[in-house]
Amino acid sequence: MWEQDSSTHAPQMSFRAAWSLVLRKGGLGIRGIHSPGSTAHGKEKMSPYTNYHAQRSYPMPDEPFCAELNAEQQALKEKEKGSWTQLSQAEKVALYRLQFHQSFAEMNRRSNEWKTIMGCVFFFFGFTGLMIWWQRVFVFPKKPITLTDEWKAQQLQRILDMKGNPVQGLASRWDYERKEWKK
Repeated sequence: MWEQDSSTHAPQMSFRAAWSLVLRKGGLGIRGIHSPGSTAHGKEKMSPYTNYHAQRSYPMPDEPFCAELNAEQQALKEKEKGSWTQLSQAEKVALYRLQFHQSFAEMNRRSNEWKTIMGCVFFFFGFTGLMIWWQRVFVFPKKPITLTDEWKAQQLQRILDMKGNPVQGLASRWDYERKEWKK
């Protein structure tokens, strides 16, 4: 588990061994790792975008969009403290983008997400149709012989020959002398 660094010749523990040692000693523990207000490795913020949540109903987020600034952005923030008439339009937009992710116009802009959703819906309709067709062709058995037109005609003829239900049934509507249905 110990690795030798060629430049310092000091023993260094591998990450996995150090992590298991921290967990065994109870340094962070499962609660410390998964507490809702912190990151996985301690109390420091995740960079550069943390806890940023802005929407139309809540336009002013608690934290700026970009939390950690580079040298150019820090210089721009210092210039912001002076007169705004000295700032160019591009610098004002850059300052806005440091604080907010989107403008109201960008938040209110329609998205094309409905196309994706409808595409997925139609894809699954088509896939379901193919599955039903495949089951009817390859899985379900053939139709029973009792559902064929010839069988139904023979069955009707048998009922008429037996004169079944002659008062109100099929036999009452059949003319036995002319061999046709009564009009």
